[in-house]
Amino acid sequence: MASINDIQTGLVPIVVRLKRIAISIIQNFLEKKGYVITSSMLGLGRERRFNLITMDYIRLSTLELIAHEIYSNKVEGSVAELGVYRGDFAQHINALFKDRKLYLFDTFSGFDNRNMQTELDNKFSDPRKQDFSDTNVQMVLRKMQYPENCVIKQGFFPETAIGLDDVFAFVSIDADLYEPIYDGLKYFYPRLNKGGYILVHDYNNTNYLGAKEAVKRFCKEKDIGYVPLSDAWGSAVISK
Repeated sequence: MASINDIQTGLVPIVVRLKRIAISIIQNFLEKKGYVITSSMLGLGRERRFNLITMDYIRLSTLELIAHEIYSNKVEGSVAELGVYRGDFAQHINALFKDRKLYLFDTFSGFDNRNMQTELDNKFSDPRKQDFSDTNVQMVLRKMQYPENCVIKQGFFPETAIGLDDVFAFVSIDADLYEPIYDGLKYFYPRLNKGGYILVHDYNNTNYLGAKEAVKRFCKEKDIGYVPLSDAWGSAVISK
């Protein structure tokens, strides 16, 4: 007669097989819906800084890894985001860089007409179809874990950067349109400390064709490389 231990041992491969079948069924179902399942990084050897159960896992996971690299390599400098909107990504920058000044550049009233005209003239996108005016500074600051570290730079960029004397370890550029993305790279890259990173959103987003053109133009001019990501809207990473 088999012992309980023998029965349990015999059940292990069956349970493992059923688990794999269940995962395969779920993956196939989600794939048809345009979603994928991924595991958290294996063998990382440390606890993740925040919960990464999110629809934009790759982008946020990349941010977390970048922050870890910056601190591990003792890269000094402030952090910034150009194109804040409602602060959904900025709040993670603020949480991960809790001892750094965070500059938040945005009109907080939607696209500026000057940038919109360039976009239309070059047929990059039609920003008139996008409304990002449903935000304000107070809404953004309420999301921040360390609001005392935030410096609001409201208005038209790069005018809002005039007189700013600082260097940076990390910058997120999520301005959607060609002109502010290119201007952002021109401004921030020379002020980026060695070992720092710039994360440009929408590089492979066909809704904003100017994003890719801005990155390609700037990187060609400066003879620097970049790495495209497979996140929801196709970001690109530039390191120094």
